[in-house]
Parts: sequence; C-alpha cells; structure tokens
Amino acid sequence: MSNQREREKRREERLAAESQVDSKDRRERMLKLAAGAFFLAIVAVVVVIVVAASSGGGGDTELEGVTEVNQELSGIPQNELTIGDPKAPVELVEFGDLQCPVCKGFAEDILPPVIENQVANGEAKIVFRNFTIIGPDSTPAGAAAVAAGAQGRGWNFIDLFYRNQGAENGGYIDDEFLTALAKAAGVKDIAQWEQERNSPKATKAVENTTAEAQRLNFQGTPSFAIKGPSTTGLQPLGTLGSSEEFEEAIEEAS
Repeated sequence: MSNQREREKRREERLAAESQVDSKDRRERMLKLAAGAFFLAIVAVVVVIVVAASSGGGGDTELEGVTEVNQELSGIPQNELTIGDPKAPVELVEFGDLQCPVCKGFAEDILPPVIENQVANGEAKIVFRNFTIIGPDSTPAGAAAVAAGAQGRGWNFIDLFYRNQGAENGGYIDDEFLTALAKAAGVKDIAQWEQERNSPKATKAVENTTAEAQRLNFQGTPSFAIKGPSTTGLQPLGTLGSSEEFEEAIEEAS
C-alpha cells in the first residue's frame, strides 16, 4: 500500500472517530498569532481528529508503524534532528512537543508530502526543535530524541513516537517505552543512547530550544519558522494548515 493510501486510510479512520467525540471534549491547541478565524477552524478540526485517534491509551511497547516509518525516511540524510540535505537552501523549523496530539497529526498527514518531495529533492531540510509545554514527561522524551539524533536516527525516533503516542501526561513515557522506540528507530548503540539521553547536555538542548520558541513568541505546538535566501533570518510562520501551504512557503523562501 502506498504512503498516500496509508495517509488517506488514517484520515478516514480519524474522521470516523471524530463523529463519536462529544464537542465538549474537544481540545484546541492553539497558536493565537492573529492568523484569523479560518486558521483557527483548521486547528480545531486537527485537534479533534488526532485526540480521538490517540485517546484511551497508547505508549504500548508493541510499536506500530515501524516498517512504514523506516521505509518513508530511508535514503534521506539525517543529522541530529535535521532531515534533508545539509546544503538545502531552505530550512523549515518545527517547534514541537512529542506529547502534542496536534504535532502527531502534522507528522502523519501534513509533513510527509513535504518530505517526499521538497526534502527528498534537496530543496529544503526540516529541523525539529523541542518546545516542551505539555508536562514534565516532555523533557525526557525530547532528550531521548536528541540522543537518537546523535546517531542519525532522530527523525525515525520522532515519527515512531508520534505513531505510538499515548494520552498527554498519561505516564506511558518510561524507560521501557523510550528504549523500544530507540531500538525500532534503528539506534545502533543503545548503551551510548542511554547515557546521552540522561545527560545534562541533552536536557539543556531541550531547554534551549524551548527558550528559543518562547523568544519567537510562539504560544503552542506545533509552531513553524523558515529560513532561506529570500528571508531575513529565521522568519516565524506560525502553524500552516496544509502540505501545500508549507510547499508554497518553501518556494517563497528559496
């Protein structure tokens, strides 16, 4: 089954789940950056869909999506938490929290076409930066991703985390879960990964990128910024609503 059909199947499953969710339980994660009513409507829909898909558990060490994620990312260069050709002219930066259900939706449905096209073609690279706003478990999760990135498997780890995400602050982010993710993501030296994820250096890296997001006045996750030949430094984008909008932003920044 193609990646596109897989994404379409996930969208259908989320839409079916959406009809069973009471509107009072809807949770909006929201960047109030004056993007307008249309933008807020898009975010609300995404929140409902991904919360419905991830509610009621998750975090099982019987991981889902391992083969699919590793196939999708195969052959694309990775360096720390950057995916794509290091010489790509445009850099798209995502500030995300691994516990964030909206980030999960973006990772599964919106960013893959960008990775398959502009990133794979060398036009852009995407950088993940931890923006830990949900709870204390977000920091060790982010540090584990940083440590996986040190062995060139950061994006595999991040995508697998989202595929197996549990409820926010649900207590599923423990040593067993993180280690299972690292192994499934292809981290070769688990002992080294273990040492690095528990190091002050990894924790500091998470704190630094969180502070950077705050300096950019981001209020929620995921938040995006872009840098390229046609921008003046790192330019905040906020949260765009579709793959096409990200592709257009990359073209404009080129």
